[in-house]
Amino acid sequence: MHEVYHQNFLKQKDAIKDCIANFEANGIEFVNGKRNKIKLFELDGITANIKSFKIPNIINQVAYTFFRHSKARRSYEFATILIEKGIGTPQPIAYFENFKGVLYDSYYVSEQLNADLTFRELTTDLNYPDHNKILRQFIQFSYNLHENGIEFLDHTPGNTLIKKRADGEYDFFLVDLNRMQFHKSMTLEQRIKNLSKLTPNRDLVEVMSDEYAKLYGKSYEEVLKMMITETEAFRDRFYRKKRIKKQLKFWK
Repeated sequence: MHEVYHQNFLKQKDAIKDCIANFEANGIEFVNGKRNKIKLFELDGITANIKSFKIPNIINQVAYTFFRHSKARRSYEFATILIEKGIGTPQPIAYFENFKGVLYDSYYVSEQLNADLTFRELTTDLNYPDHNKILRQFIQFSYNLHENGIEFLDHTPGNTLIKKRADGEYDFFLVDLNRMQFHKSMTLEQRIKNLSKLTPNRDLVEVMSDEYAKLYGKSYEEVLKMMITETEAFRDRFYRKKRIKKQLKFWK
């Protein structure tokens, strides 16, 4: 087992290692998805969030062993970069890679962050308290990401946690970090495309476009047109993939 720990958690190495060794038997189930599983473990006064990545197929096992870093390693390293740049994400603690000739499974350990909401609530409840304020501050957060050259490829409604501060402002934290690209700079086209997975709701898109246009220094009309184009393109790709998967499933 290959293991890497954040320097602030070296004293808890044995306890963390025990959580990994007993992942299936212990812990509180937090997410049990088709691809990955997340469990919570109490760890010396904090709650550790441990994500177990699904055992990859043989092709990916070879790829993750020789050509690409595992999802657990990428999650840990990307979280470290985000924190260095002042971008919100739960504190990384460790990652583990289990090799049996090739990569068998992997785990990413971070500190559990209990959020007040995710971006998804803004898309499903337009009357959510402070809705307009949160949405605009979220776009400010996204603009800061882009200014730092960070392209979060899974910038989707469930992957931003939101916490309200005591002063009434909001903080934003990225999760599900294993797919990111880093650039020296990002074009407006790249930035708008990165926001296209968040919502097709026209009212929200208009507010998002207005705020981003102010921050970037472009006209609202130009940004809105780009946002609508990219949002519709993503929606079309999404439903096309869904139809293809359904057809393939039918012919199996």
